[in-house]
Amino acid sequence: MFQGAMTAMVTPFREGKLDEARLREHVEFQLKGGIDGLVPVGTTGESPTLDFKEHARVLELTVQFAKGRVPVIAGTGANSTSEAMELHQIAKRVGATACLSVNPYYNKPSQEGLYRHFMTLGERVDLPIVLYNIPGRTGITMSAQTVARLHEKGRGRIVAIKEATGSLDLASEIASLCDITILSGDDSLTVPLMSIGAKGVISVASNLLPAQIKAMTQAALEGDFASARAIHHKLFPFIRCLFLDGNPAGIKHAMKLAGRDTGELRLPLWEANDAAKKKIGELSAKVGAVG
Repeated sequence: MFQGAMTAMVTPFREGKLDEARLREHVEFQLKGGIDGLVPVGTTGESPTLDFKEHARVLELTVQFAKGRVPVIAGTGANSTSEAMELHQIAKRVGATACLSVNPYYNKPSQEGLYRHFMTLGERVDLPIVLYNIPGRTGITMSAQTVARLHEKGRGRIVAIKEATGSLDLASEIASLCDITILSGDDSLTVPLMSIGAKGVISVASNLLPAQIKAMTQAALEGDFASARAIHHKLFPFIRCLFLDGNPAGIKHAMKLAGRDTGELRLPLWEANDAAKKKIGELSAKVGAVG
């Protein structure tokens, strides 16, 4: 259902409030760059800092601005099943294509708890679910066996997984157990994961470089790994520097340098440090992001 380059969108703020005009501009920039999908209010969208009303508004506007031209995979994860349910229902109500639902964070559920959490969401909300495996932020890793069980028992609702564990072995194990769509959750691992069967990426870097990330994933999907590898090698240093002092601090600074300022971050997040900013500036120029 989902493949290619999809953008984990930043959330634009201005003086503490959602910048709706800039959000519209950003959606159009993504579409002009040929992006295959939009993923609002995930980690890069600073989801933990938005209240439910703001969260719903970003989802609603993204769907409106996209106008059906690409899928909108709504960030809807929470560490409470009841709260995740409410966010999934909001995504359904505003017309999102699917939900990106992260493993419940902080409380570290068992594999059975993870299974029951996602099955409950899948059974009660009529939207496809993209699982999100990111132990660095949640403190829990969904096993390949649990992924396969959800895909098998989820009645067509558990359709994909955003793999951000950093483990090619885990992605390979998932692929060996079931045919769920695997999407990279790490820009730096997109081509390696696609070489073992992943179908694309939910990307941070594509906020600024949608056309280049799209070209890389398209080449890999067509089996042209020489071209995909060349783009990967060109972008790799820039991608790495975006995460020197946290996400989305890096990408927001890079976008500001490129004339696509999406405003400040919300506390407790803070702007990148001076050393990171300097590196981002140097490498942004090398990948053509700034003049």
